[in-house]
Amino acid sequence: MRHATLLLSAGLIALSAGAASAQNSPPRNLILFVPDGLRGRIVTPQTAPAMAEVRDKGVNFKNSHSLFPTFTMANGSAMSTGHYLGDTGTFSNTIYTAYPVAHANDTVTPFIEVDPVLLDLDEHFGGDYMNEETVLKLARAQGFSTAAIGKLGPTFLFDHTDKTGADGQHSIVIDDATGGKNGVPLPQEMQDALTKAGLPLATTPRGENGKAGDAKTPGTTTANVAQQAYMADVAAKVVLPMFKARNKPFVLVFWSRDPDGSQHNTGDSLNSITPGINGPTSLAGIRNADDNLAQLRKALDELGLAASTNIIVSSDHGFSTISKESKTSPSTKGTYDDTPSGFLPMGFLAIDLAKALDLPLFDPNDKNAPVTENKRPKAGNGVLGKDPAKPDLVVATNGGSDLIYLPGKDRKLAARTVKALLAQDYVSGLFVDDDLGRFPGTLPMSRLGLKGKAVTPHPAIVVNFRSWSSGCEEPTNCSVQIADTILRQGQGMHGSFSRGDTLNFTAAIGPDFKAGYVDSLPVSNADVGATAARLLGLTPKPRGNLIGRVMTEAMPNGATPQAFAGTVKSQPSANGLRTVLNFQRVGTQRYFDTAGFPGRTLGLKVDDGKQKTAGK
Repeated sequence: MRHATLLLSAGLIALSAGAASAQNSPPRNLILFVPDGLRGRIVTPQTAPAMAEVRDKGVNFKNSHSLFPTFTMANGSAMSTGHYLGDTGTFSNTIYTAYPVAHANDTVTPFIEVDPVLLDLDEHFGGDYMNEETVLKLARAQGFSTAAIGKLGPTFLFDHTDKTGADGQHSIVIDDATGGKNGVPLPQEMQDALTKAGLPLATTPRGENGKAGDAKTPGTTTANVAQQAYMADVAAKVVLPMFKARNKPFVLVFWSRDPDGSQHNTGDSLNSITPGINGPTSLAGIRNADDNLAQLRKALDELGLAASTNIIVSSDHGFSTISKESKTSPSTKGTYDDTPSGFLPMGFLAIDLAKALDLPLFDPNDKNAPVTENKRPKAGNGVLGKDPAKPDLVVATNGGSDLIYLPGKDRKLAARTVKALLAQDYVSGLFVDDDLGRFPGTLPMSRLGLKGKAVTPHPAIVVNFRSWSSGCEEPTNCSVQIADTILRQGQGMHGSFSRGDTLNFTAAIGPDFKAGYVDSLPVSNADVGATAARLLGLTPKPRGNLIGRVMTEAMPNGATPQAFAGTVKSQPSANGLRTVLNFQRVGTQRYFDTAGFPGRTLGLKVDDGKQKTAGK
């Protein structure tokens, strides 16, 4: 069976037609508000009144999807370009680069939520490591005023390729690093405006919210209020008035670290999965992001900009509570200084694979030092093989899923690796690079939009970890997952194929959206990027074909296409495991609901009467 691609020619036609239409009418403004890590069904008038109002008075995209792997930078790349990960090469928050990244202490497995690391990647990969132009850069080139404010990493991603400077020839960027040596320089106009408004030129630090605790010390019980209050003030009191005075259309991206930061670091549930990410700290983080949105909307009203401004609210992914328990992992038999007895340590996947494959393990985040018995890699990442400078296998640790790279594209090693992974109870679903061939129990990566024009190294295997519900009325609100992270059982993580992670929150309101409309069609973060371009009348020149669709059904007089549901399952492995993928489809565009081994992934529904077996 030939693999279906994500090329959506109808969407491209709609995008071009929409751009032409937009050019014949007055340009609108656009605010993209990203509440990082907001679960799709956690929003109510009580938990998040401002977001509930946008959803209920505007468009409620109730069938929304984060792209898998469900990580911040991956989905930030989709929102900023409208492309799937196979084109942007942003496969997770930590990737393998195949070269030592200077701004990440010369590791080949950098964590890329860092502005200088992104610049390093751009320089190495031809000036733009994502290989696709961003909406913000395109808008700036068309004369829009542009700004990106918020969380370090994804904020800069929206306009990262041009040389930055204080000459104003770049989008205004305010993130955690602003005012420091690694911050994007502010143009003089912005510096003067901040000073006039009584706001500092350096971003307020996270303070207590940044404290994750350890195995014996709970994490934070404080939302990221102070830092985000500064950023919201910058947006509402400086940037929006400045843009109004310019009398030009504008695009503003506001990437709220909360509730993500508060859910990750929550101190409400040390070493216990309840209440997990449903404790008071996480709820305070949700309300904090909501307050920021309310402040921006109030500023639009006061400036007379509300009627001409479209607002899209879209979280990058959902969220789950961390579990560190496994009955099969050899790593749980070890003794580690920072891990409770019997729990999975950070880096358990690298440790277990080194044992199963009988390969030496080295730490790429510690100058390739050997990882000895009862020790773990500092950041969880591992290079395996006799020569760490020429590894046979690389593990990029991320959280609810990990990436495995085979630099030598060794098919026999791939088969051995798959066999080892199928033996672990923490694994739920494996996706293998099509170029390596077919392996029973796994599905090809092309099924997920992970094979495209990316210029960064391509993972050989994506490992999804097990997930389940801790028990509540809405299972996606209390998703639990095994996670490869330094964070503790009871804290928060994402990245898996749980519907708790793939079900993000998306809503929109404004002159180019319907009012009081519930959209039952599937949408994704790639669609958010494609729709943003449509609203702004931009005409991207894509290099890759893995492009989201324009959400025309949410627009007045827009076309409403049909959607279909389907399931694909792999051939069974020797131990009977199958990777099953539940998806929806609009045209040839696929939306990924859940995937994994039946019984090991939250939300995975299996209907034998409708399944297709990969390869048949």
